[in-house]
Amino acid sequence: MKILFIVPGSGDSFYCGNCFRDNLQASALRSAGHDVIIMPLYLPLTHPSFQADTPLFFPATTYYVAQRFFGKKMPAWVERITGSKAMLSFASSLSGTTSAEGMESMTLSMITSEDPAFAKHIAPVLDWIKNTEKPDVIHLSSTLLIGIAKVLKHELPEMSIVCSLQDEEIWIDSLRESHATLAWQGIANNTAYIDRFVTTSRFYQKIAQERVPQMLDIDVVYPGIDVGKYASEVYPEHPTIGFFYRMNHANGLDILAEAFVSLKKKGSIPHLKLKIGGGCTGIDKRFLKRVKKCLSPFQADVEINDRYDLDEHANFYASISVIAVPIRFDESVGLYLCESFAAGRPAVEPDTGSFSEIVGHAGLLYQPNDSTSLAIALERLLTDAEVYTRLKDEALSLSQTRYNRHVTAEQLETIYRKAMERPHARK
Repeated sequence: MKILFIVPGSGDSFYCGNCFRDNLQASALRSAGHDVIIMPLYLPLTHPSFQADTPLFFPATTYYVAQRFFGKKMPAWVERITGSKAMLSFASSLSGTTSAEGMESMTLSMITSEDPAFAKHIAPVLDWIKNTEKPDVIHLSSTLLIGIAKVLKHELPEMSIVCSLQDEEIWIDSLRESHATLAWQGIANNTAYIDRFVTTSRFYQKIAQERVPQMLDIDVVYPGIDVGKYASEVYPEHPTIGFFYRMNHANGLDILAEAFVSLKKKGSIPHLKLKIGGGCTGIDKRFLKRVKKCLSPFQADVEINDRYDLDEHANFYASISVIAVPIRFDESVGLYLCESFAAGRPAVEPDTGSFSEIVGHAGLLYQPNDSTSLAIALERLLTDAEVYTRLKDEALSLSQTRYNRHVTAEQLETIYRKAMERPHARK
């Protein structure tokens, strides 16, 4: 089967959940023998494991300037400057905001497909699909790109389109209320151009259906990890708490830092260490400075690597005893959990969002999401060998039966075949 993934680039400076999900799905399908084509939007994909197979479309700097200032008729010299490698590199260095402030019109453009800049930039996408590669299925990374489906269905009505769902509300809800209403309505209007939707948890399936009742076909496919890549039977000499996600306030690194300091002061876990990875962006630096100050009394027992490297995922999990990411919003899956389980490392997470579903019996959940509750849960896990072994074994079991790339590939293939069987005529 030939599958075209249309995905946004992130700049590769931090652990991006949606980007990594796309990477995992594409890798799982390739490992199962499918022909997967990656089409990047906005920013280049630079890592060898997730490189583009097409030119970059909708380049972020060009599209932003065209959409805001020029519409369809942007001067060629401006397009050359905004689309240059230097400008895209600069945009990559600034990527990572979870706020749509200043990008309201661009967001609506990609959802509704109803402005001149979109019309100009979708044309080469259509030409490439028609004249270069004609896939069996097109898989959109997010409903924030759903305007593309509308155009593709009008131009290529026989084309099957699948669309992923994950965390759209975080971006849309940061819009001004009037724009957010238009965005949700635009998504609802364009669900007719999607043959199947797919998300990463039953938790988010419910959220999506509450936000957009028109989404009738939403399948759940859990993230699939290359378990062999992460397998590690050697555990660190000293108990080590791990945090592996973007280092910012939303992901709760400060909560973990405070919990770690309280545990060190209490002294109930000898030689306790903390390891932090996952990267950050420029806008996170001030926050990270405060976290480092909090941890400074025990800096000899803390390792922070604020440079993100996709190749270091497996090494990170092999070096920790437990994963803890006390995220402040309702996480739809938590890919760091699936990776951690593949390494046989249990989790300690707040009892929010999808965590009860994703963690199951492979970790401890706590409430409320504060440093005191987190410290109590970590202490229980790291001082009771029987509890730790039981949770570790369950983590390994889940990685084999649920969060496994072979399972993911089989489930995605089933969804694609359902999409291809659906009538494609559209009004």
